[in-house]
Amino acid sequence: MKALPLQRLYKACVLKEFPFRTTRQLEPLAEIVGQNRAQEAVRFALAMPHGGYNVYAVGRNGLGKRTMMLRYLEHHVDTRQQAHDWCYVANFEEPRIPKVLKLPAGRGNQLRQDMEKLMARLMKMVPQTFDSDNFLERASQLKEDFAERQEKELGKVADQARRKNINLTVTTPGGYRLVAMNGDEPHTAETFEALSEAKRNQFEREIDKLEKKLRQAVRKVADWEQEYAEQQHALNQETLEGISGHQIDELTARYGEFEDVVSFLEAVRQDLADNLDIFLEENDEQAAIAYASLDKKLPRRYQINVLVHQKNNEMPVVVEDNPTYHNLFGYVENVTFKGTVFTDFSLVRPGSLHRANGGYLLMDAIKVLEQPFVWDGLKRALRSKSMQINSLEREMTLSGTISLEPEPIPLDVKIVLFGDRETWMLLQEYDSEFSELFRVTADFENEMVRTPDSQLLYSKFIASLVKEKNLLHCDRRAVARVIEHSARMAEHQDRLSLHAADIANLLRESDYWARQENASLISAEHVEQALTSAQYRSSRIRDQLYDSLRDGTTLISTSGKTVGQVNALSVMSTGGFEFGMANRVTATTYYGGGDIIDIERDVKLGGNIHSKGVMILSAWLAARFAVTDPMHLSASITFEQNYGEVDGDSASLAELCALLSSLSGVPIRQDLALTGSVNQFGQIQPIGGANEKVEGFFKTCQLTEFTGTQGVLVPSTNVQNLMLDAEVLQAVRERRFSIYSVSTVEEAVALLMGKQAGEPDKKGQYPKHSVYGLIQQRLDGMREHERQEHAAASASSDSKQ
Repeated sequence: MKALPLQRLYKACVLKEFPFRTTRQLEPLAEIVGQNRAQEAVRFALAMPHGGYNVYAVGRNGLGKRTMMLRYLEHHVDTRQQAHDWCYVANFEEPRIPKVLKLPAGRGNQLRQDMEKLMARLMKMVPQTFDSDNFLERASQLKEDFAERQEKELGKVADQARRKNINLTVTTPGGYRLVAMNGDEPHTAETFEALSEAKRNQFEREIDKLEKKLRQAVRKVADWEQEYAEQQHALNQETLEGISGHQIDELTARYGEFEDVVSFLEAVRQDLADNLDIFLEENDEQAAIAYASLDKKLPRRYQINVLVHQKNNEMPVVVEDNPTYHNLFGYVENVTFKGTVFTDFSLVRPGSLHRANGGYLLMDAIKVLEQPFVWDGLKRALRSKSMQINSLEREMTLSGTISLEPEPIPLDVKIVLFGDRETWMLLQEYDSEFSELFRVTADFENEMVRTPDSQLLYSKFIASLVKEKNLLHCDRRAVARVIEHSARMAEHQDRLSLHAADIANLLRESDYWARQENASLISAEHVEQALTSAQYRSSRIRDQLYDSLRDGTTLISTSGKTVGQVNALSVMSTGGFEFGMANRVTATTYYGGGDIIDIERDVKLGGNIHSKGVMILSAWLAARFAVTDPMHLSASITFEQNYGEVDGDSASLAELCALLSSLSGVPIRQDLALTGSVNQFGQIQPIGGANEKVEGFFKTCQLTEFTGTQGVLVPSTNVQNLMLDAEVLQAVRERRFSIYSVSTVEEAVALLMGKQAGEPDKKGQYPKHSVYGLIQQRLDGMREHERQEHAAASASSDSKQ
């Protein structure tokens, strides 16, 4: 078998296919490259006017899900829709339930400023006006009129009492006393007792009559007092109307199209007179509360709490990175003043749902699910299409303190959740409401097909990243190198990785190295330097393992031939950095019942997939050599010097070759390593990490003994995955290292053992000198020996009888 030619080990970009010299000549993409399916799902979901068409964006981190969504919303939002401001104002009838006002974008702040101007004017004008001579004179006249009528009415009763020798005295407001007189002095208990019975009875009768008249007079005075209070209130209202009436009328006219605002302004007009003391008295408490709540020193009662303010009429797009309960649903703040906790409508604070109302809210699904009560609250809001601000303490029923219950705000929002497929599947399985509320799944691709057209599109994607991140532009060789690295990330010569975060990081680091050299463009050398630097930073564990190969601590052979021993290849991962390692796999065979003992599985170091691979080997051997007669050879397989868990079936071809070598006695070349999975028919199946495995054995050969005859066997279906590094390619170019592709066990056996595996004839017999023939002969010999022993035992038993 011939080694693979160089062009099949790496697919380079053809520079003449790039109609540009630098990315400066390319138009940056407005969309994310290669995500047409996800983009169509998003377009459909955002265009649907009905409820429940929220989006769950599926894909691993770094695919550019959030970037694509933001770019799409930036270019495709329906500008005919109208954004709104939301405000809370005092409810003068029920203070615990603040009222909500809905205004077009920008009008909320305008209303707040208008009310602040009105209140600032009243704060200045009310004390002046109510301290003016005109007002004081009118107020004094009202008071005097009331006092005169009161005095006159009570004077009538006093005169009648005086004529009856009884004195009427006024003690406190509302307190009156009738006392019988003894000349000019009131009767004492003794002098009154000294009077005749007739005289005493007369006094009592007269006092009873006077008390009735006094009660009538007091009722009149009370009515007059109420009348006086109403007149005083009317005077206050008339005076206030003179100060503020025309301004409130102007505001009413300005906001006449908004019925709720007009109702609020009329309520303010009526409430001003009832709360005149707010403007007339220096209230230290209000000032302290305003200071504590970072507010202006204005009457809080008439403030406008602009909960959500939209600067323009664009649809709001909100990204919530920390979706806690309060951050999402809003909350009511408290102010502590002199040991007392205080709150009012002006301390209601918005959440992300409020800011995104009428638009779009983007969140990470895992973060939403991690926060207590958030997922249930979000589903409740989407079902009811309204937002109710409840404190988390009340949600948990941990607090019984008096708080506000603001009017709910109608909710009209599209939610976009970003998450991985596992989370999506769990929600589908365990939350029956999920599929009703998130009806659209935007499934993001990991890769795209690599063609000349898609490479040009990818170049524009690189140009957009350069512009977005404010990096140096790339020349076309640098673009080609990035595209080739993208194909390696995708582990396919004809695919490109869509992991935008990794490409962005590569461009940032390439930009750094270019600026270090004061270059004006990023070149392929800078990209290569960035890749090398990133690999060096992450390769400490790999280098430690390579040191063990160099000093002989890890036993490995890269030359010669050995029976029952083969070099298998594995991939190790350390925090996102993957590298290949050569592992010695050995097999021993002995007389037994035909079982294959997997030492890794028996000591619980083998994973399920690895154990499955070994069981497939057992089935393959039985199908080849024990179709009609039992196999009297057992075997054991192990990974030498392995002290950690082994999983995956990519070493099953190596294990099988080690077994065949041990069974046949034919030695295996140690200068070759192999990887591949075997099925029950002996076909070799593809595996992952082909590039890392090849490079790992190449490095092993460099560290031990580089003979120039070494190479790696890979499944033929993995050839399309090869994008090997420059050092391996150079060794192949110089014919110091070879890559072979194999599709069956027989091809691998011929390469490793230097003998044909052998094809059976019509009787099922393999050629004697083939590998399979040697195994068959050994097994047949053992079966003949078994039959002879059995016959001898039977003859001995018959002679004894």
